Amino acid sequence: MGVEIKETRVTDAEFEEMKGFVFEYLAASVKKEEEGGRMRWYPWHSAEYRHNHILNVVSLSEEIARKEGADVDVTRVAALFHDVAKLETDQELHAEAGARIAREYLESRAGYPESFIEQVCRAIEHHSFQGDLTDLALETQCLIEADLLDKVGANGTALMLLRMGYEARTHMDAGEMVDRVLERGYDAASRVQSETAESIAHQRLKRVTWFREWLEDEIAAMGD
Repeated sequence: MGVEIKETRVTDAEFEEMKGFVFEYLAASVKKEEEGGRMRWYPWHSAEYRHNHILNVVSLSEEIARKEGADVDVTRVAALFHDVAKLETDQELHAEAGARIAREYLESRAGYPESFIEQVCRAIEHHSFQGDLTDLALETQCLIEADLLDKVGANGTALMLLRMGYEARTHMDAGEMVDRVLERGYDAASRVQSETAESIAHQRLKRVTWFREWLEDEIAAMGD
């Protein structure tokens, strides 16, 4: 009897198994720090933070893919693996390394069509692309848009304020940090192409703008 070829549909159980693999890979990368890994002391370079960022991107990319008509399975699997090599590889190489890890994982599981694996790996390889997103496959565009959007809004603001503590800054520097989130947000809004991503970017920018205004009302030194 030959090997059964499954549909490209990734079951919830299979996706949960992938999540576990990605977290374990990230955790192993941290453990290899003394062997040449690139783990940094900031907590958002931990396996836990990186995995949380990945799950945020999965959620955002799924939402965009569903509303924009992209292949949801290709998009969410690519999102899950897009930063799997982030803690062990140089920034400029992590996309290519992540695609290689994803390919090895998917090929080791029976039944995923080669066309599906190719689409996933292509999206991962191109997720750091800096050009016009409409030049890319829709699934890759959804992934990039989600990756951009996770760095802005309330989540991005919270991370910037946490960074203040690690840099021994006071609350009077909060405006500067929030301005960085706004700058990043406007940059993200200028790059995204889909209506869904544009709507999310607008909503998140509004939240950060409101927070910046509240800070100005309550912290006298910010007006100096």
